[in-house]
Amino acid sequence: MLKMMRKALLVMLAALPLVAAAAPSAHDVIQQTTEKLLADLQANKETYRTNPDAFYTSLNNILGPVVDAEGISRSIMTVKYSRNATPEQMTRFQENFKRSLMQFYGNALLEYDNQSIKVLPAGNQAPERTSVGMEVRDSRGTVYPVSYTMVNQGGQWKVRNVIINGINIGKLFRDQFTQSMQNNGNNLDKVIDTWASTVARAKDSPEAQKAKVGS
Repeated sequence: MLKMMRKALLVMLAALPLVAAAAPSAHDVIQQTTEKLLADLQANKETYRTNPDAFYTSLNNILGPVVDAEGISRSIMTVKYSRNATPEQMTRFQENFKRSLMQFYGNALLEYDNQSIKVLPAGNQAPERTSVGMEVRDSRGTVYPVSYTMVNQGGQWKVRNVIINGINIGKLFRDQFTQSMQNNGNNLDKVIDTWASTVARAKDSPEAQKAKVGS
């Protein structure tokens, strides 16, 4: 009996490092990333206002590891266009998308003015795909619901989509991509190369304005 207990204790001790090194939950990823973003913004906001490139670089360093840029890019392009895209085109679009995403998100963050942001308590988390809720309260007390769609990639949770105040940002970009393909005669290279200006127009759309906190 003593021998069995000793073995069980050794197994428990051996498992402790694995428990300690467990990957963050989807909720933890959003909570920790939000805290990093706000701390960085508070410390450097004035610098970022005059040097947007520095802000986008910082955003990419913080958000890059937790955003499924490849998955989002394919979703925006849709199977209709991605199945005929070359690997080089897919890579180029992914890079352009990441850059435009940081600009889109960064411009919204620069308007952040000490609103209350609360990551909602974690609910039941599915093993491969789940959502994490957030509430943003502006200076007038209006609450804007935010929902992050999260996917599990090799044990690491990443953001696949965001819904802000009922506006599906992934769908907004997807619609913009389809419209751009139509406007450019289905010239994929041209759509990829002009994606930044497409996103710039998207942020001024009625849907994007509705998703804008404080609008």
